[in-house]
Amino acid sequence: MQPTVNATVFIVDDDAIVREGMAWLLRSRHLISESFESADAFEAMLNAHPSPLLNGFPMQAGCILLDVRMPGQSGLALFEKLIASGLAQAWPVIFLTGHADIPTAVGTVKRGAFDFCEKPFSDNVLVDRIEQALALSKIRMDARHIHSELQTRLSELTDRERDVLRLVIEGLPNKLIADQLDISVRTVEVHRSRVFDKMNVKSAVELANLLREV
Repeated sequence: MQPTVNATVFIVDDDAIVREGMAWLLRSRHLISESFESADAFEAMLNAHPSPLLNGFPMQAGCILLDVRMPGQSGLALFEKLIASGLAQAWPVIFLTGHADIPTAVGTVKRGAFDFCEKPFSDNVLVDRIEQALALSKIRMDARHIHSELQTRLSELTDRERDVLRLVIEGLPNKLIADQLDISVRTVEVHRSRVFDKMNVKSAVELANLLREV
């Protein structure tokens, strides 16, 4: 799998040796990483850089390698906050632990964790999973950005253009649209053209397919 461009792996682990080893391993696979010695330090970074978001999603793909047990706030406690903020969906979380147990692993995956890896782990297997998590992050963020752009286009339509749009995607010809809205066919044609321009489509079929994303 090719590395995801403009993506960051966030390493959150209280063990400096683990952090340094993971950073080296990721560099060997041409992946960018940032390291944090605690959940609190990672959370402080997020609070200090709240701006690069689009509808709650970061503008850059990423994933989080999160140790379960750390001094202070635990990885599990931080994970709950990431779920609540939506960041765990944008940046998939891979738990790292030297104290794995089946109930914890199953519970975190059910709560939305991408994976749960017990130390010591296979370097190649872990990096493969990281690359898969980064690819998923990119897919999710692209979808969110497309949805946001579509909502912006829809907000630029006038009320009458919305009426015409609704009937166009129902498959009605201009004459029937004119009858339903009690306007002339020429007026329908004008509104229809403006709708197509604002939504950046060339046909009713393309418009209907686009609106399935809403």
